[in-house]
Amino acid sequence: MFNLFAFGGTFAAVNLPKDHKGHIPDFMKKTFLTAAVGVALVAGLPATVSAQTSAVTNAILNQRSGLLDKARTDIDKAIVNEKTSGKAKTWYTRGEIYQGMLDSPIYGKQLQPGEGLQKAYESFAKTIELDTKDGEFGKQAVTRLDNLYGHAFNDAVNSYNAKDYDKAIENYKLASKLKPQDTTAVLYSAYAYEAKQDYAGAKASYNQLLGMNYKSTTLYSRLFQMAKQQKDDAEAAKVLQQALAAYPNNKAFMLEDLNLSLATGKGGDALDKITKAIAADPSNSNLYAVRGSMYDQQKKNDLALADYKKSVELDPNNFDAQFNLGVYNYNKAAEAYTKASKMDLKTYNVSGKKLEADGKKYFQASVPYFEKALELQPQDKNTLSSLQKVYFRLGRTADSERLNARLEQLKK
Repeated sequence: MFNLFAFGGTFAAVNLPKDHKGHIPDFMKKTFLTAAVGVALVAGLPATVSAQTSAVTNAILNQRSGLLDKARTDIDKAIVNEKTSGKAKTWYTRGEIYQGMLDSPIYGKQLQPGEGLQKAYESFAKTIELDTKDGEFGKQAVTRLDNLYGHAFNDAVNSYNAKDYDKAIENYKLASKLKPQDTTAVLYSAYAYEAKQDYAGAKASYNQLLGMNYKSTTLYSRLFQMAKQQKDDAEAAKVLQQALAAYPNNKAFMLEDLNLSLATGKGGDALDKITKAIAADPSNSNLYAVRGSMYDQQKKNDLALADYKKSVELDPNNFDAQFNLGVYNYNKAAEAYTKASKMDLKTYNVSGKKLEADGKKYFQASVPYFEKALELQPQDKNTLSSLQKVYFRLGRTADSERLNARLEQLKK
């Protein structure tokens, strides 16, 4: 006996066994009924289940065939379907497809700027969220994210070079998300913020680096300069102390700290700081010139003289040191002449002439320093005036009149 059954629209002939009387055994009847019911149930299932699964499968097949545009269409359908959108495999496949398009000179043109990178990133991140980093697809997604870092960073650099600073910052931030432990993208984002003069954003990036235990003299220098640009002296002082704590022997930070002390009138504090700065940079002519001026203010003339001479020894073209050495000798000469002028005749006859002779020597000693200072800064009125007076006191009338004419010319 033959019976016909339909399987997926195709009819099959089945030859059923019989007993010796020609009847079908009971156990076969049950099996036959069960099979028939199963076939009926399968035939009655809705077609959408297979369609949902096939969208992911088709995406994979098209991807493997290099048809990334079709793969993209398939996976975009699967990603919004509730039956497949919660599966790590779906998101991982999506990430692969968009990363493939990103790398393709052909299919990459079908993407909006930044679209491939962003969608690949969010796809692999979602994969890890659903599957964890130890899952079958999660493990692969971690590696894929590492590979995306280069894309994000290079896009950021290209945007920066094109002066599209907002886009550069966006991509640097994405690169930082891809490799949270990496400091380079954060540092470069600070540069991009500065380029667009967004100092609050730059400061946030620099402080983020400090929170990552990243330290460099450049970082502290930039934070300090931004504070100065914003005229925030308290912030500048705070940054400078942080910088000195990290780099206690850095000459630039020591000098900035010194200048800050001088600007705020903390003379005693400044003297200690400049002495430390000289110990760190003993060949710096300017440091000796500045400390000499500070000793001058404190009436420590011998110490001032020694520092001015050391400054000129290190750098003969140091204007301040040359001028101040001239002033030192000028003042000593003036002091001697003033003292002699106040003597009574009897005392003058005893020691006045010697004082005037000493005064003349000091005037003569001041000449080479003032002349060198004038050579370095020919339009400096203080130098011209001081040297003109010295020439006059020394009886160098022609030179005195020549400099006086120059002073008159500068007044016009």
